[in-house]
Amino acid sequence: MNKTEDIYKLFQAHPVICTDTRLLTEGCLFFALKGENFNGNEFADKALNDGAAYAIIDELEFVVNERSILVNDVLTTLQQLAAHHRQQLNIPVLAITGSNGKTTTKELTAAVLSKKYNTLFTKGNLNNHIGVPLTLLSLTSAHEIAVIEMGANHQKEIEQLCKIAQPDYGLITNIGKAHLEGFGGLEGVKKGKGELYQYIKSINGLIFINEDNATLRELLADYTRKIIYGSNQQLDLVGEALVKNSLLSVQCTKPFSMVINTNLTGDYNFENVMSAITIGNYFKVDSDKIKEAIENYFPSNQRSQIISKSNNVTIVMDAYNANPSSVNAALENFSKSFSGDKIIALGDMLELGNESEAEHLSVINNLHKKNFTKVVLVGPQFKIFEKQSGFQHFNASTEAAEWFKKNQCNNCYILIKGSRGLKMEVIADIF
Repeated sequence: MNKTEDIYKLFQAHPVICTDTRLLTEGCLFFALKGENFNGNEFADKALNDGAAYAIIDELEFVVNERSILVNDVLTTLQQLAAHHRQQLNIPVLAITGSNGKTTTKELTAAVLSKKYNTLFTKGNLNNHIGVPLTLLSLTSAHEIAVIEMGANHQKEIEQLCKIAQPDYGLITNIGKAHLEGFGGLEGVKKGKGELYQYIKSINGLIFINEDNATLRELLADYTRKIIYGSNQQLDLVGEALVKNSLLSVQCTKPFSMVINTNLTGDYNFENVMSAITIGNYFKVDSDKIKEAIENYFPSNQRSQIISKSNNVTIVMDAYNANPSSVNAALENFSKSFSGDKIIALGDMLELGNESEAEHLSVINNLHKKNFTKVVLVGPQFKIFEKQSGFQHFNASTEAAEWFKKNQCNNCYILIKGSRGLKMEVIADIF
């Protein structure tokens, strides 16, 4: 038994997927996925003994009984099963990708759509070749719409995810200097993220596009099935960013007039909020409900958070990830939206390949340009410029945390940002 239809019959009888025996659910289907440091086939027998209905494996030696389902490749089987399941449910699917802001946009959009529809959306950042199939396989007939986040660091990955999720609608938040190493430079990022546009165009689907973004306009110049939003008064939905007490507000002027006060810092979140407003409006969510959803959304998981600590210390926590585009946007916001004693803790930006050294030096130059003097830089890439930068440098965030412990400030603002691998959040923990 290895045909998708046969596996699907098992899934219909046991509609819960597990990939980790530590999180096993009684009666589930266990998919024995492989990773760099583990082989799920080795845990298939345990999964069956612990209550899994069946174990999907791809190595003959781990077949123990008739509940061991041998396939050619477990991951491919999972992806094919997800694509088949998606085809059975005739509901609209919206795909969101981009270099920055895709998770925040997904969260805001899901909050808005949930005001009217039973909405399935990507949990956390399960946005890759495993996470997308798992999300789709949690779809049920009770759902009315799905919002699927798609992440990638190489070309052809978004194309593959589209074949699995088969979205009817698409949105790219922006295209910036993220994962340059895997994509092969900025042009590679454009091509890779643009694979979502290519798919939506191939099915004559609908695209939501921020007119203010020149790169996105260029990628979609020849396509007419689009809903356009931005700051130009001629567009379908019009708004402008307002910053009040370091938090973003959005003034909508078309097709309805209202001010939406968010709990997000940074006017770079304007495009994320506008995306959610536009999508909600298209799907006929009442404007008051759109406002309510966005105003009740609080950022989490170290994205655009403002955290108050003792001694009047305010931390601007944006340490989930970092690339040149997002770092410079965060520095711009920190420079103009906060007044008083300001300190920056900035970790390396990873996956930049041959452009890494130049991009890190560019950020240092930007710090000087904006006249930041209290700066702590973390990681080996920034360490290269220790002598010429004039800033504090540490190899690891734990070392930087010790420095902050000895040099704690009162009545100050601290911006914490860096790539996930730097674990910059440990700095906030000492306050």
